[in-house]
Amino acid sequence: MQTLLLAHPAFARHDTGFGHPERPARMEAIGRALAGPAFSDLRREEAPLREDVEAQIRLAHDPAYLDRLKALATDPAALPTHLNPDTVMSAGTWEAALRGVGAGLRAVDAVLDPGSGLRNAFCQVRPCGHHAEHDRAMGFCLFSNVAIAALYARKRHGLERIAVVDFDVHHGNGTQQIFWPDKNLFYGSTHQMPWFPGTGAVSERGVGNIHNAPLKAGDGGAAFRAALGENILPALHAFRPELILVSAGFDAHADDPLGRLRLEAADFAWATRVINDAAHTHCGGRVVSVLEGGYKLDSLAACTAVHVSGLIEGAQ
Repeated sequence: MQTLLLAHPAFARHDTGFGHPERPARMEAIGRALAGPAFSDLRREEAPLREDVEAQIRLAHDPAYLDRLKALATDPAALPTHLNPDTVMSAGTWEAALRGVGAGLRAVDAVLDPGSGLRNAFCQVRPCGHHAEHDRAMGFCLFSNVAIAALYARKRHGLERIAVVDFDVHHGNGTQQIFWPDKNLFYGSTHQMPWFPGTGAVSERGVGNIHNAPLKAGDGGAAFRAALGENILPALHAFRPELILVSAGFDAHADDPLGRLRLEAADFAWATRVINDAAHTHCGGRVVSVLEGGYKLDSLAACTAVHVSGLIEGAQ
């Protein structure tokens, strides 16, 4: 069994402007990191631009919100524009955002197809997704890639219990909001708090399906492993997911400029391993991981490399 890598040149054409931390160079850094012989067994595909992508986006997002973004995308005079102070839409953003969603959809189809030879997948995409709420862009994000993928897995493949594990330094308020009322959608997050976007308290429980394990500035690997291992994972095992999606943000690394946690690459390798273990216990090893944050290029590359190496090991 193999790991699927989904990427596309369009992701580098999402132009956020000079000095923005969520920049095209992130794709180049990851591309170099995943080009070596250690990754020769990856199945590589281009993230698709699917005909049904807008219908799938509507599973998680307000149709009026989608229509507003589409109208901007088809009006060259309106671009570039800021949807809010930190979320930019340029001439290349619409294709990138649609292919980012399409990558998650293709990954779900691949890992749920028993004849594909693919057990798990990594989606090397931008813009990020986990801050995008039902009806608004936020925090560099336009569409909630993982939430859309989860709802698509339910609609297309008939799954009932679908989980997202999020280890980005920022809480995934968008995923949480979309999952909030649905007991069969699990959201578990480790993140720095207090920090952007201001959500993610332990008391935020949804209908018992939301599991937040916040960390404080300065916390390192030991605190992270305790939060994930003692809070998120027991709840995940009790949930018995049929598919696990990962919001793979690497901005909790000690060198990242947008966070104050002190994780190292080895901590992300450990997180990948224990998520794989949960997937093998409950859902045949099926994991779809989608890139979120990570803004220091060398640490982003190193952490992505150990994460994808872990997925490759988990696929075997």
